Amino acid sequence: MNNYFQNPILQEDILPVEVVFHPSWWFKHTGITFDQDFFYHPLKRVESEKKMEKELYNKFGMYGLGIDRNKDLPVIGAVHNASGYIISELLGCKVNYFEDSAPQVYPANHEELKIYNNDIFKTPVFKKLEHLLEKLKGKYGYLIGDINWGGILNIALDLQAEKIFSDFFEKSEETKNYFSDISKVIEKFTTFIAKETGTTSVSVNRIVKHFNNPVFLHSECSHTMISTEQYEEYLLPFDVNWSQRFRPFGIHYCGSDPHRYARIFQKIPHLDFLDVGWGGDLKEIRKYLPETFLNIRLNPVEINSYTDEELSNTIKKLVIDSNNPNLTGICCINMDDKVEDNKVVVIFKTVEELRKSYHLGSRFG
Repeated sequence: MNNYFQNPILQEDILPVEVVFHPSWWFKHTGITFDQDFFYHPLKRVESEKKMEKELYNKFGMYGLGIDRNKDLPVIGAVHNASGYIISELLGCKVNYFEDSAPQVYPANHEELKIYNNDIFKTPVFKKLEHLLEKLKGKYGYLIGDINWGGILNIALDLQAEKIFSDFFEKSEETKNYFSDISKVIEKFTTFIAKETGTTSVSVNRIVKHFNNPVFLHSECSHTMISTEQYEEYLLPFDVNWSQRFRPFGIHYCGSDPHRYARIFQKIPHLDFLDVGWGGDLKEIRKYLPETFLNIRLNPVEINSYTDEELSNTIKKLVIDSNNPNLTGICCINMDDKVEDNKVVVIFKTVEELRKSYHLGSRFG
């Protein structure tokens, strides 16, 4: 294989690949319901994750999925789903649970830029989580997994709704302090989880399971709604700080315009991982981030509209655009109950083909 740069802090195999299904897919194929018990009942936690592993093995076991199908594992969070809710709930948002959807967070509409719950460890929500952890640890002796912790602006939006955007202009210093307070809550929560399980971000994107070192993955889904200047002034300092303290450090950006931030992301001292939302210009991003692992996110909504050949060619083009198979991954997140099994097979088969090509010293073009 060509002498491509490899990030020594990640040490991943070339072109890791992952798929994550929407709760509607799981509900249709396994009958799992995503009520509060799914997240907080010890027995259902273990049974649900095992059931998910078995379904993945039955459908896609030939590609390495479902390796834990015969294990009862004390998984503390929904690592087969993409759902960030808990910190918003800890800080005062109402959350509803549904049989075939992720938890729905409702804005708290706080009037002041302040954290109302000063000690998240004393909240009823945390007590439910603590009970889950105690029961699982008491039975199994250890814990694994983690719980999607969202991100600073994501959480601020849940707490303040659209008011947070006017606060950028009307209460600049207060907003910066508010973001700092949210970051401290995130650190408190993730530090607690990491001490219990060793990871923080498998539930943000399962692709991080492929790395030797656990990635600290900051969700920036809402950054499509702000300018790069606002990011640089208000939020970049937190990414800079975290990248120096929590390595490997990564940013989850599921919007269609991550390339808009590429030049500024270059200012982060250690951006080891970047989730590249569908539509992102990988060539532009790689130009500014030559040593960052770029995780390509395929579009889960459009995937059925492709022919198998179109889907395969799309994956090949994106991998070539990323320009380093050692620093490239592929995933498709939140595929719903309408996705065809064969489309998932095409993803894995195409990646296998690409791996063979790179190992032989050639590439598609």
